[in-house]
Amino acid sequence: MTMLAVGMMLALAAMPLQAQVPPTTPATPPVQEAPIQQATVGADGIRTEATVIVDGTQPGPGLWLVRKGNHDLWILATLSPLPAKMQWQSKQVQDVIGNAQEVIYPPRVSLDVKAGFFQKLTLLPAMLGARKSPDGKRLEEIVSPASYARWKTLKARYIGADGGVEKWRPLFAAQELYKEAMKKSGLDNAKSVWPVINDAVEAHHPNVTVVKEEIVVRDPKPLLKEWSKTTLDDIACFENTMTRIETDLDAMRARANAWATGDMAALQSLPAPYQWESCMSAISEAGIGKRLGFGDANQKARSKWLAAADAALEKNTVTFAVLDMKEMANADGLLAKLKAKGYSVLAPDE
Repeated sequence: MTMLAVGMMLALAAMPLQAQVPPTTPATPPVQEAPIQQATVGADGIRTEATVIVDGTQPGPGLWLVRKGNHDLWILATLSPLPAKMQWQSKQVQDVIGNAQEVIYPPRVSLDVKAGFFQKLTLLPAMLGARKSPDGKRLEEIVSPASYARWKTLKARYIGADGGVEKWRPLFAAQELYKEAMKKSGLDNAKSVWPVINDAVEAHHPNVTVVKEEIVVRDPKPLLKEWSKTTLDDIACFENTMTRIETDLDAMRARANAWATGDMAALQSLPAPYQWESCMSAISEAGIGKRLGFGDANQKARSKWLAAADAALEKNTVTFAVLDMKEMANADGLLAKLKAKGYSVLAPDE
């Protein structure tokens, strides 16, 4: 994945793995809990939620077990956002990877831009302007007056006086608002399980299976030119993101805390609304997205993951895998598809 603007387009749906060389794991501190703070309503009418209460080292959830005879596939379900001050350590994950013949990474879409270093430099101006709306329009000219009034209130609360974001496409403005709202709410969208997993993989050397569907771009210049003139149907993305920030911060904190502490009952009782579906649709349904094959790429990656899981259950005694929580909870998620194949599936603590 390069810094190309097309990479920014696909960033919402591509699920890139975190750094493959993790930092040295610090000594494990004791589990701590910060005091619960009461919610207040500010002068701008926005309710300020209680801070995330979990802190320090947390175990995370137990693992799902998919079984075929005496062959076991253990799955860790990941969640985003997570508590910003949490340090995740899971003895179960480390033990499973220590005994595993294979680790399967989650499915993702990969963009491979075939451009040399100097060509990328010449594209830098276009890359930097990729977030801007076509024809120089500002958000106030693109969204409805009611939506813009909501935006102004939320922007003042979470972003501040940055005027540059007013020139961005609604999709990218929504991303920026969400990122800053998470930061000020004690949550972290970039908090990752991968440093711990990569440490265990490096220590025990199981086979690693990277599951991805690759989109290759051989000449990025025409694509950037087309992108600069493309209008996206991203109003729903903008609206849904604002709604989630306005109404779902309490539930996001509860889900983050439940994941961190391994409270599966609470976690499963709080299904997460997935507002990024409308954001990804804005890209995949645009002409440029269809031409790249982006609409089908995510489904192809998921099919490849299922095939990798089937092969692992056939040949390995122990396999470890990682999936997004929505794949474990949704009726059409990958866990449901494994059940439909006839495998025995046990949830954590069963």
